[in-house]
Amino acid sequence: MSIAISPQAAMNRAVSQQAAMDNAVRHLVNDYSPLSTRIGWLMLASIWVEAWDMYGIAFVLIFIREQFHPDPLLLGLAAAATQGGAVIGALVGGWLNDKLGRRVMFLSTMIVFIVLAAAQAFVTSVGWLVVVRLFLGIPLGSDPPTSITYIMECMPKGKREVMGNRWQFMLASGQAMVLAVVTLFLFAELPHELVWRAILGLGAVPALLILLMRRKLPETAMWLIRQGRIREAKRVAVQLYNDNLDMLPDEDIVLPKPRPTAFLADIRKDSLRWRATLYGWIACTAQASQFTTFAFYIPVIFVMVGVSSVLGTNLITLGLFILGSIAAWTGPLIMPKIGQRGIGIAGFGLSLVGLLIAAAALYSGHIAILPFGAAILMWGEYWANNNVMVLPTMVAKPQYRGTASGIAYMFCKLPSFCWLFLFPSLFTAIGQANATLFVCIFPLAGLLAAIFILKEVYGFDQD
Repeated sequence: MSIAISPQAAMNRAVSQQAAMDNAVRHLVNDYSPLSTRIGWLMLASIWVEAWDMYGIAFVLIFIREQFHPDPLLLGLAAAATQGGAVIGALVGGWLNDKLGRRVMFLSTMIVFIVLAAAQAFVTSVGWLVVVRLFLGIPLGSDPPTSITYIMECMPKGKREVMGNRWQFMLASGQAMVLAVVTLFLFAELPHELVWRAILGLGAVPALLILLMRRKLPETAMWLIRQGRIREAKRVAVQLYNDNLDMLPDEDIVLPKPRPTAFLADIRKDSLRWRATLYGWIACTAQASQFTTFAFYIPVIFVMVGVSSVLGTNLITLGLFILGSIAAWTGPLIMPKIGQRGIGIAGFGLSLVGLLIAAAALYSGHIAILPFGAAILMWGEYWANNNVMVLPTMVAKPQYRGTASGIAYMFCKLPSFCWLFLFPSLFTAIGQANATLFVCIFPLAGLLAAIFILKEVYGFDQD
């Protein structure tokens, strides 16, 4: 015989369950796990792989062109295709992140990437390379939002921002490593076809290692709680935190599934969270645009204006990416002192100064100054990039966190695709100096957004 439960009793029970889940999530945010730092680095490792693939092609396009002789439009698509696929991956992957869970996504994206990265080494035409790289971009666009989301949910406030902001260190070090390997191959005088095939295919090797190291990581307790999977959440909390979350019941709870479209309505309810999200979107667009215009094409620009030979330009560019790695490492270290807003102002401010110096060097013909402007730009770029993904992910509620991260990453990848494809044409149409001066509008937009839109959110804990 079943016992009828009055509507008021059912409502009281739902409120009690919701309060228990809120308390458990807040408890997790403010707790510390000795494993969380290791997990954070393991999540960020996949961004190193993304850097290898997405930017490795910049250093071997010249060899692909000399073998297949494609028209400029097709060659531009080969460079930009991964970014185009990443737009799809960021949006769909962010949604699936919330629907299926973080663990399913970080395992599946690595598996797909391994297969497609290896396939690049065996393409027989630039057309096939474009197709493979377009599909390859989907897991590459999906994985960074998953990684950042996982970090936001496995580390306590204050520490999670610092770790999340280190994604740019992994990006810069990956770019530096791939350039170092290209330069080593050139010193060894390997056949150019072997160089480009090896560079594109080698990304599968670290991806396989990451997959093997990630395979035992559990789902985040925070996501499980927000899904009502309480028993599994308790098991994960014991595994990661040695805490069985006594404030939660010992049974699962049936909860309504949040709609992805509800994220935008929810984020607008809180001015602080909305401003941080809006800044993240603007900053993502600004930093991606300034990098995939002038910074991405630094090797081409330096050779065209006579800074150095191809090999010398590779060495200079390697030095710039090493400098970027140092900047990306120091940014999170000083962020607790100057805040998320301070690192944005400093980063975009330095980027603007560097581009103005580079433009002045091109206008005046003082080419020797050009690398110094590029160096200032590179330092500012990696400071400005530090938190553009972290802020929208951190301030979103856990049930929308994957969606929030995916949307933010879309604002990185869409302009990257457009500018990788279009900047060479702009460069040709208006000239080197004018094109460099044009790029200044992007760090200026990021700087103004950091000053007038972003409010300080370091230590934010509204989960």
